[in-house]
This record gives sequence, C-alpha cells and structure tokens, in this order.
Amino acid sequence: MLRRSASPLPQGQPQYIYHTPVPPQSTFLPHQQLQQQSQDANMASVEKPLYLCQPFVRAALVTGKFKSIVVLPKYVDVNEWVAVNIFDFYTNLNLFLAVLSEGCTQASCPSMSAGPGIDYFWIDNNRRQLRLPAPTYIDFVTTWIQNVLDDTNLFPTKSGAEFQPNFPSLIKQVYRQLLRIFAHIFYAHYPALLHLHSEGHFNSLFAHFLAFGKEFEILDPRDIRGLGIGELADRWREMGILEA
Repeated sequence: MLRRSASPLPQGQPQYIYHTPVPPQSTFLPHQQLQQQSQDANMASVEKPLYLCQPFVRAALVTGKFKSIVVLPKYVDVNEWVAVNIFDFYTNLNLFLAVLSEGCTQASCPSMSAGPGIDYFWIDNNRRQLRLPAPTYIDFVTTWIQNVLDDTNLFPTKSGAEFQPNFPSLIKQVYRQLLRIFAHIFYAHYPALLHLHSEGHFNSLFAHFLAFGKEFEILDPRDIRGLGIGELADRWREMGILEA
C-alpha cells in the first residue's frame, strides 16, 4: 500500500526544496565542549558508514551491471518508460519507509539529515527555510509525489494520452526528492536494514535507481557529491555495478 499523509502539505512549491550544509552556530561554547566536538568530528571522519564497509557494500540481490534493465525497450515511448519506472521506485521505497517508520521519529531524526552537517530544508512560499523532522519532511514529500502520480494530466493512464511538455522537469523534481529519502535512510537507518537482513534488497533498489537516473539524465551529479551515497556510487562504479 502506498504511504499517504494525513497531514496537510505546507504552502510551498516542491522545486524550492533543496539541501544545504547546516550553518555554523554563532553562539560561544565552553572550551571543554568545543574540545569534545572536535574529537567527535575527528572520529566521524575516521569511521566509515556501514554501507561503505565489507561485506555490506557488496550486498545485492542481483549480480552484474544494471545497464541492461534500465535501457529503453524497443517500440516503447520514453516518457511512458520513465513514468512506469518512477512509479515503481516510489512504490518500492515506500515499502521500506513503512518498515522503518517506527525508528524514524521526531525524537530520533529531528532533521532530514543526509550526512554529518548536511540537512535538507523545506522552503515555503515566503522563502523561509524550515528545518523539519525527517518523518515530517518525508511525509510532505511522499504526499506531493502521490498527488503527482494520481494526476492523470501529469501521469496519463489512458492509451494515446499525451504527456505534458513539463514532464521531464517534473520527473527531475520527483527523482531528486526520492534521492533525498534514499540518502536519509542510508545515513540514519542502515543498521536497521542490516538487522532485518534487507541490505541486499535496499542496495539493489538504490543501484537500479542510480543507473536509471544516469541513463535518462535525470540524476544531477551535484545532488550526491560530497555525500556518503556519492561515495557509495563511486565504489559501485569501481566494482562494475554501475557504469562510469
């Protein structure tokens, strides 16, 4: 079942959602606290995320490259192929969200983090940056995506119906939001996936997602640059899972 929100979507356009490093605090901290923060930062730089460690980085349901399953089949309209795959990515990611929902709370995830010092903010119509708890942010985004998928003017379901001229740009917005949910799960909830023995499923879904985004130029490389998932993509390219 697709995850639906009971909360109203905040006023603001999805294209205004973006990620930015958390700005440094302007308040002064005691010397001991500053020292502890420095030590924590050094430890964080040394410790690798579990998804970058062996054997988890190799965990997968399939072997080989994903190129063969993302290429456009003969006689299939490219917009139709992209629409079907984006729907499938959203549906499968929602299944993981449902499983992880108990561990992704306002207390455990007070912000939509994708790495140390990197948060995603919601920008409202007044262009104010809103730092939302991860479950709230995900709820708003998945509600917006569900509404897009349900709109037959945007996602035609009848044979012969035309896609809107802005379909490619809309798909990029949807893809970017799904990517951010992937980034948060890898950063904040990968140990839970390991506990459920689901790392192979999730890794394969994400590798498929990246391969598809590259094939159809939906993925903006800047969206993963400097993130753990960007390093993961580099590792998978070295391993031959993704194309260079």
